[in-house]
Amino acid sequence: MNLNESDMKTQEPRLWISDGWTARVVKNEDDDGWAVAMTADGASEPALVGPWTMGRDKKNPKPLDQSAFLTLVKTAREFVRRSEQQLHASLHQSIEVGAAQGRVTVFLDIEPDEDNPSAMLSARDAGDDLLAQVRVSPGFKLNRASASAWVEGGYAKP
Repeated sequence: MNLNESDMKTQEPRLWISDGWTARVVKNEDDDGWAVAMTADGASEPALVGPWTMGRDKKNPKPLDQSAFLTLVKTAREFVRRSEQQLHASLHQSIEVGAAQGRVTVFLDIEPDEDNPSAMLSARDAGDDLLAQVRVSPGFKLNRASASAWVEGGYAKP
C-alpha cells in the first residue's frame, strides 16, 4: 500500500498531523506558557501561531485532542483564506470616478514579481470598453484623487 503525506496521521500529545495540517505545541519564547503552531503540508513556516492552554499541573501544556485539532485546522484555514483575500485586494484595486464622458472605473493591477515587479493602470467606461492602459510603478497609489487626475489629464502616464 502506497501512502502519500495527506494520508499520514500522527496523534501525539504535542504533535498532530492530519487533514493537510500539522499542529505542534511548543514552548512560548515570550513567556513561561505554551503556544501551538499550525503549519500546512509543504509550507516552511506556520500559517498561524497562538497561545496554548496549560495542563492541570500548571507546568506542562494540555495535550492536543481531536476536537482541539479540528478547531485549530478550521481557524488556520480561515486565517489563510483571509490573508489571501487581503493580498488579492491589495494587488487588484479599482475605483470609480466621474468624468466628462460619464462614469469611469480605474483599475490598478500589480504583478509582485521578486525580480521585476510591475503594475498596469487601466480605465474602462460604463460599457466595460477599455479607454486607456499604461504601465506604472508598482508603488503607484490608487485613490480617488490620483484616479480623477489621470482621467482628467487625458490618461497621460502619471
